Amino acid sequence: MLQVGWPVLVLPVLLEQVLGLSVGFTDKWLAGNLLEGAEPLAAVGLVAYCLSFLPGLFAIPAVAATAIVSRSVGAGDLPGARRAAAQTLLVAAVLTAAVLGLVAVFGQSFVQALGLPPGSTALASRYLAIVLPALPAMMIIHVGVAVLRGAGDMWAGLLAMSVVNLVNAVASFALAAGAIGLPRMGWEGLAWGTTLGYCLGAGCVIGLLSRRGRGLRPSRADWQPDGSWLARILHVGLPAGVDAVANATCHLAFLSIVNSLGDVAAAAHSVAITIESLAFLPGSAFMVVAATLAGQFLGAGDERRARRSIWQAAMACMTLMSAAGLVFLATADSLAAWFVGGGSRQPEVAALTAQLVRIVAFAQPPLALLMVISGGLRGAGATRVPLAVNFLGLLLVRLPLAALLAWDSITLPAGMGTIPGLGLAAIGAWYAMAADLTVRGLAMLIFFTRKDWSRVRV
Repeated sequence: MLQVGWPVLVLPVLLEQVLGLSVGFTDKWLAGNLLEGAEPLAAVGLVAYCLSFLPGLFAIPAVAATAIVSRSVGAGDLPGARRAAAQTLLVAAVLTAAVLGLVAVFGQSFVQALGLPPGSTALASRYLAIVLPALPAMMIIHVGVAVLRGAGDMWAGLLAMSVVNLVNAVASFALAAGAIGLPRMGWEGLAWGTTLGYCLGAGCVIGLLSRRGRGLRPSRADWQPDGSWLARILHVGLPAGVDAVANATCHLAFLSIVNSLGDVAAAAHSVAITIESLAFLPGSAFMVVAATLAGQFLGAGDERRARRSIWQAAMACMTLMSAAGLVFLATADSLAAWFVGGGSRQPEVAALTAQLVRIVAFAQPPLALLMVISGGLRGAGATRVPLAVNFLGLLLVRLPLAALLAWDSITLPAGMGTIPGLGLAAIGAWYAMAADLTVRGLAMLIFFTRKDWSRVRV
């Protein structure tokens, strides 16, 4: 693994990201083409945010798994890698149980608090009630694939997401449209197809981890809770988990700002985010590879190659994402129309979506730096720097600037009155998002130039 460079490693991860993205693409395309009105598109956007929030909790064991397993493999310590795999999965199981309990008590109130009109909120609640019982399967996919990546197996995630996406695409379409003799379930069919896809994908990951030839199959003793290992996992993973939850919370607050502008704004935001996520693909792929290589090179005691692997991945990713930004500028109208079944079908949603996509096109280069360098630092075990940069950027730049630019007026807390806003609606919110991504990307680059992150003990 240490002799293999990032260009070879990035391909399977990139393909995996394409398939992972296609799960959301499938639901949004079906919602826009099989179901009527802006409500299903607005609801599926809220659902996507909620589902991205929940796996963020798995960042604690997943980031720790990649960092510790990669260090152990780099140092030639396979027993340590197996122990790390078992202990991180134990932590993930406890978190899953806790989240399911919280969802049962507060889930409905949480969805209602996100600001969509009642019709869209009801659709989102029905969808999540079907999908959330599959949260253990999502956990197994996220954490199990993180373990396999730490060991250098970049194809495992591709195989798992191939299963998830294929099953989701076929089952969601068949159940939503009533194809091949199945009942026409409409909106609920999308949810059942997604649930089935994740369950079968989890079975695939369990099979990959259980194969003895990979050297990662834990023994019975490895599954016994170990205080020292759990402390090590929390030391590395807790900042990443706080980062993921805080990040998702701020994104949900940003979503509530957009949702307050109505169904058209919410639907356009949902579609534009999906289109922009096309550019995330190289970012996510290079981020994973940077994390694995940084951990393995540091485990082997080669700090110089760890730093160089992250920098090379960041430069390659920035080139690809800059090209994606140019494509967005040229094709925004046609991409938006495709998602809503033609520009004439929902013209307001299509036109606004194209405007939002053009705004964020300019933020793709700093977003590449932010994603890849953050991933590299997490792989090295330096999880506190991404936490600080992401949380402060979202809290101090994106959210206040979005409210100022989007709303006509802002009500200050504690009865301090109101201040005027610019009233640019969803366009203003996306200007704020582009500014935030630029600030955080440059801040992450500055931290990368320092030496201390590559000397963190894991």
